[in-house]
Amino acid sequence: MSENAYTRTRRDAPRAKQDEHTEAETTGDSLTCPECSGNVVTDDEHGETVCEECGLVVTADSVDRGPEWRAFDSREKDRKSRVGAPTTNTMHDKGLSTNIDWRDKDAYGNSLGTRQRQKMQRLRKWNERFRTRDSKERNLKQALGEIDRMASALGLPENVRETASVIYRRALDENLLPGRSIEGVSTSCVYAAARMAGVPRSLDEIAEVSRVEKSEVARTYRYVSRELSLEVKPADPEQYVPRFASELGLSDESKMRARTLLQNAKEQGVHSGKSPVGLAAAAVYAASLLTNEKTTQAAVSEVADISEVTIRNRYHELLEAEEGLLV
Repeated sequence: MSENAYTRTRRDAPRAKQDEHTEAETTGDSLTCPECSGNVVTDDEHGETVCEECGLVVTADSVDRGPEWRAFDSREKDRKSRVGAPTTNTMHDKGLSTNIDWRDKDAYGNSLGTRQRQKMQRLRKWNERFRTRDSKERNLKQALGEIDRMASALGLPENVRETASVIYRRALDENLLPGRSIEGVSTSCVYAAARMAGVPRSLDEIAEVSRVEKSEVARTYRYVSRELSLEVKPADPEQYVPRFASELGLSDESKMRARTLLQNAKEQGVHSGKSPVGLAAAAVYAASLLTNEKTTQAAVSEVADISEVTIRNRYHELLEAEEGLLV
């Protein structure tokens, strides 16, 4: 080693040591808190490294390197492994097949030649044929695509898409589709899954993004729900309040006031036989006036997709129910 190289190595050594110390301190290897020098423990349940003394979260979102499955004997343990992406019910093959990208480019982003493009086109065609080998898989592929499209348009979370996909698979296995359109059954599955997950959407909202009429959605939903014995509770008006209030830009105080109005209405029995969407819209409108965050009936009507007449009628009923409790 030359003298210059030796000098440079000795000069960089303290810096490397300092970086190593900082990294160890950050990852919790030194078991001391960078703020109070307290003891640092690892919370595997939440994926965090936390100081026992001051509660400082040193690191978050740590990687869980343990298995996501359980094994009860050595043979079962050997059979399972952590490889590949997790399976999902939102794809007809549960995500176990291969997808060939539609862009004719290689791994470096360069365009393919003419012969290579023709080859890739043939591979895509045969890959698609192998993925959907029978009518049931083609049916499932089309329906799950519709479910994903509608869930995206309605802003529904991933768990609702999974639930809707499972309901459709059950309907397909129970042979409930003959005589009904794929779009109608898939729409009813989205409607049922949203209600079961506590993020309901009204039939009007569902019909806006669907390819079938509102009457067909309602009829198919009743049929699927009855045949599959789905445990779908009646929609609670309070579940609509956060979404309506958020779209109108109202404060948390207005949301709490709207919930209180609806709870008082339930105690008085005013909600019986009324549309939950209409009650929620009226409660949001009344709460905005009571908290001096005035909004118009037209704005609430547009957000909730309910007529202004319905809002006015339910609005007076909610206020009368609250006055009845006070008296």
